[in-house]
Amino acid sequence: MSMILSASVVRVRDGLPLSASTDYEQSTGMQECRKYFKMLSKKLSQLPDRCTLKTGQYNINFISSLGVSYMMLCTENYPSVLAFCFLDELQKEFITTYNMMKTNTAIRPYCFIEFDNFIQRTKQRYNNTRSLSTKMNLADMQMEIKLRPPYQISVSELGSPNGFAHVSVGEYKGTGKISAAPHQRLEPVTLPGIVSFVLSLLCGALNLIRGFHAIESLLQNEGEDFSYVIAFFLGTAACLYQCYLFVYYTGWRNAKSFLTFGLICLCNMYLYELRNLWQLFFHVTVGAFSTLQIRLRQPQGKSPDYNV
Repeated sequence: MSMILSASVVRVRDGLPLSASTDYEQSTGMQECRKYFKMLSKKLSQLPDRCTLKTGQYNINFISSLGVSYMMLCTENYPSVLAFCFLDELQKEFITTYNMMKTNTAIRPYCFIEFDNFIQRTKQRYNNTRSLSTKMNLADMQMEIKLRPPYQISVSELGSPNGFAHVSVGEYKGTGKISAAPHQRLEPVTLPGIVSFVLSLLCGALNLIRGFHAIESLLQNEGEDFSYVIAFFLGTAACLYQCYLFVYYTGWRNAKSFLTFGLICLCNMYLYELRNLWQLFFHVTVGAFSTLQIRLRQPQGKSPDYNV
């Protein structure tokens, strides 16, 4: 009998499960598929936005969009067009119900477990094809899958030491990868992000002005310490680099943002004698706030257009 067995919602960047259907099937095959679910969850950021894994008598299908992946397990004979219609319906409801900021900042696993109610209702509808809405345009979905078929993951790939690092856009034409490339687009800018960007520019400008003043003082008084000039200009460079990390994606982006924040703290510690406590607090706080916004603004996945 062809049917959907389970589904889950997972955050792409770290594989954190956000919600999942309640499964009562305890067969050996199902237990094995749960292991594949966990392995795939850890590699979602390296995969295209639409994939299928065939595991004997079961198939695992998933789509990824806006930093969230929607995964489902079904029997091998369940139609692909219905499987991806099901995932698309989960995606639309999840995006409508939950703010993306909440999904990005979620810490606890299954913190949106109440979404299971919608998963269960939708699963029951798709397991009974007669109850499906006639509004669904399966012909459009079938054409979409034909033009841009899901990437077929093999079990051997899943178990390889290097994972999916070899999967490229050239191997999977037409698929937007979630893994961040040099020109990977980031998620839309939020109001706190804009505020942090402006404040970082302001701190950079203040450091630059103080740096030029320090040079003037150095030229007028030979006893002045040139290291203060270096500290001001390093602070300027760090603030501007935080702005760059917020706007553009680079490799090791989060690590670079933390190192940049560390440099800001060191510069302000060295400039302790030239700034009062409020000035030091302002510069360090802005640096911490900008680091948080860089961490929250993740690479944006390509939103699947299923026309359903």
